[in-house]
Amino acid sequence: MRHRRKGRVLGRSPSHRKALFKNLSSALFLTERDATYDDNAPKTPGRIITTLHKAKEVRPLVEKCITIAKKSIPHAEEAAKYATEADRGTDAYKAWRKSDDWQKWAAARAPVVAAQRRVLQLIGDRQAVAILFDTIAPRYVDRPGGYTRIMRLATPRLGDAGERAILQLVGEDERRNRRAERPAFESDAPPEADDSPAEEPSAEDSPAEEPVAAGEKS
Repeated sequence: MRHRRKGRVLGRSPSHRKALFKNLSSALFLTERDATYDDNAPKTPGRIITTLHKAKEVRPLVEKCITIAKKSIPHAEEAAKYATEADRGTDAYKAWRKSDDWQKWAAARAPVVAAQRRVLQLIGDRQAVAILFDTIAPRYVDRPGGYTRIMRLATPRLGDAGERAILQLVGEDERRNRRAERPAFESDAPPEADDSPAEEPSAEDSPAEEPVAAGEKS
């Protein structure tokens, strides 16, 4: 009996299941990379297709990583106040390393480094961690939670007919409720003003004057 043992086994050992979740979460973050010159560019950034059960199990890990990265943003902004734009190895950089600004920068940067190491421990991909902290986390600063969405696909997986689903980061392809506009009909349009000059009646079209009979006043 599996008392208080939550989660799906997915037919894998604990180590295999942990590696599966790492690969799925890092693959989701890597879809946001700059793949301009990449032969294996993702079709749609911010989404992966997997089975429904795998998507439900890896979703908490993705949400946890985004939350850790999002909480480190204020510390990164504080550290940016004491950073230098000088290149490494230059005299200006060496002078900055000996100044008090470097001590303040290192103290403010420490929580960010700890957060990056923690996420690296969870997903195991340095490139995915860099994309998460630089691109994905700032997108959800004002969002309290719910960074992912699961959408079921109608067609099953070929071979074993497994139920497939899309695991997607919200915000890139949001559904926007737009009010439908009333279609315009010809009857609703105001009559167009005729700017053409009026034609003067010709002599043939003008009514002939009736003769006045004798004795009648004009």
